[in-house]
Amino acid sequence: MNERSVRRLVIVGGGTAGWMAATALRRLLYPGLSIEVVESEDIGIIGVGEATIPPFRMHNALLGINERDFVCATQATFKLGIEFRDWGRLGDSYIHGFGKLGVDLDGQPFHQYWTRGAAAGFAADIGDYSFNVVAARQGRFMPTPSDAPKDTPLQDISYAYHFDAALYARFLRQFAESEGVRRLEGKVVDVRMNPESGFIEELILADGRVVAGDLFLDCTGFSGLLIEKHLHAGYEDWSDWLPCDRAWAVPCENVVPPTPYTRATARPAGWQWRIPLQHRVGNGHVFSSRDMSEDEAAAMLLANLEGAPLGEPKLIPFRGGKRRLSWVRNVVAIGLSGGFLEPLESTAIHLVQTSIAKLALLFPERDCSEALRNRYNAQMDEEFECVRDFLILHYCATERADTPFWNRCRTMEIPPSLKERLALFRDSARILLRSDELFTTVSWAQVMLGQHIEPRRYPPVIDRLSDAELKKFLDHVKSVISSCAAVLPPHEAFIARHCRASPLK
Repeated sequence: MNERSVRRLVIVGGGTAGWMAATALRRLLYPGLSIEVVESEDIGIIGVGEATIPPFRMHNALLGINERDFVCATQATFKLGIEFRDWGRLGDSYIHGFGKLGVDLDGQPFHQYWTRGAAAGFAADIGDYSFNVVAARQGRFMPTPSDAPKDTPLQDISYAYHFDAALYARFLRQFAESEGVRRLEGKVVDVRMNPESGFIEELILADGRVVAGDLFLDCTGFSGLLIEKHLHAGYEDWSDWLPCDRAWAVPCENVVPPTPYTRATARPAGWQWRIPLQHRVGNGHVFSSRDMSEDEAAAMLLANLEGAPLGEPKLIPFRGGKRRLSWVRNVVAIGLSGGFLEPLESTAIHLVQTSIAKLALLFPERDCSEALRNRYNAQMDEEFECVRDFLILHYCATERADTPFWNRCRTMEIPPSLKERLALFRDSARILLRSDELFTTVSWAQVMLGQHIEPRRYPPVIDRLSDAELKKFLDHVKSVISSCAAVLPPHEAFIARHCRASPLK
């Protein structure tokens, strides 16, 4: 470590974001770097139950965390995808499954062959060609078995988790402290800034203690205590495209076996989530206050719970969007302090994870050079915008006009980047991605087809197969997926045998 190196990294705010940053950066950065987490027991965390996507498993792998230990500590269950009910039309149901969709052939994505087969009348439902969707519908799960047959879906089972966010933060805190991260209990009430550079140099805690640092991570949630209150990063409001601005959240009792997927059910002015854990079910109603009162939204949530509520609903106001700058001077916003995109596709944890990874690659010296800051901010802008467009897709790709909310979503003006994607898909079933997007061709195809966006044609190269060859190919893929899914045990049975959590005290 040279004299220009960051010697003291201070993370303000704990919760999932703060402790994920502390654990990952402790592993990724250099010896001699002091990492401190300043958090207050008096300030609660937003997390009410988290659903994740497959890249999350990389974080635990980086830390060398045993999967069984993690699942038991966080009351977790497993997740193969997300079911969407009533989004395209009332009565609809489709699953956005993780992993592969069918089998790509000669460099062309499977959904294009399916498009031709569907037009000819011999293709099954698109979900029948996704191993994860078929397994999810049957309530089955297991990780990739060691003896998986070659060239089958069993060789690489893609999955994520549902877990209790508060328990995960506690789990990571214990891990971080064992790795030398120091936790300071206290509430930040003010900061001292360098009058020349504008860099934050010290935090002032409520009891008068002073915490000095070279680089600060703002993990203070929606408030953006450092990045906004003191450094005035600004906020880019996307509520014209993402119209919901409130969420009620409440857990309820388990009354049915936990499903290996999250559910998002469209409601008259928003949607309701269902996240099954081992000890309870997490529920929330995300809604537009322009179209439904808070009391109406809470009543609708409580009326649609499967089991008895385990507490009073908690209201979470929010504004969809992101900070105009994620890194200002010597402060980097991580998690909700950097932006919020509603949990429709379970991207909150991923955005924390990717921001930490990008920071590790661009980790600065104490001067926090402008070149590094600009690159980081550009990367985070692109990350947020790609996720934003994917979420907007769920709203704008609807045929519903039964409520003012859905009619407005159906007819709203969408970002040019999304408009171009939709036009290309409608024209010829093509999906072109940016270089490093989170959501793949498979994800875009499943949601667009699930919400009735039908391509007018397919690329001419797909005609290289005869109708008989194409039907044989589609039938074979469907048969292999069906037979492989049948090998999996029921989700609940797998948990009971391998990773049942102890009851909470």
